[in-house]
Amino acid sequence: MILKSGKVSFFQLRLKNYSQNKKVIIGEKIKNICKKNKVKFIINDDPLLALKLDADGCHLGQKDMNIKNAKKILGKKIIGITCHNSIDLAKKAIKAKADYIAFGAFNQSKTKKTKHAASINILNKVKKFTKTPIVAIGGINADNYKNLLLNNANFLAISGYIWKNKKYKPLQALEKLK
Repeated sequence: MILKSGKVSFFQLRLKNYSQNKKVIIGEKIKNICKKNKVKFIINDDPLLALKLDADGCHLGQKDMNIKNAKKILGKKIIGITCHNSIDLAKKAIKAKADYIAFGAFNQSKTKKTKHAASINILNKVKKFTKTPIVAIGGINADNYKNLLLNNANFLAISGYIWKNKKYKPLQALEKLK
């Protein structure tokens, strides 16, 4: 239902505590749903799983495989890089030809512990020297998303507000993001 809404461009599979076998089984099902709804399917942290599932790409954190090796595995598929709140990490990712760069957390998150706090300033600074798409991450909801878009975020990574919302079901939460 959520992917049929037309509001979702990318779906990232982020299964930290599952066996590789379960990730493949779940990933195959989600990939088919994404494909049917013309939503790009991205795997978190694992270029080899992205290859195995024939996903559209992979998102890499700073402690994951480096982008050069990921590109050898995935070829021309989408590879995005977490840059926390760092201009230096952004410049390295851009130089390595990342397809997008992600910053966060902009707010406290229910999805994972916030280790790096990002500020709106980073979005505006980075936009001055790159056309690489920028993704904002972390505690994004109906009350704070517009400010990120107004300050040069091209995409928003929204998880907890959609999937762990005590007030709204996923589709209702998505509808609050106009």
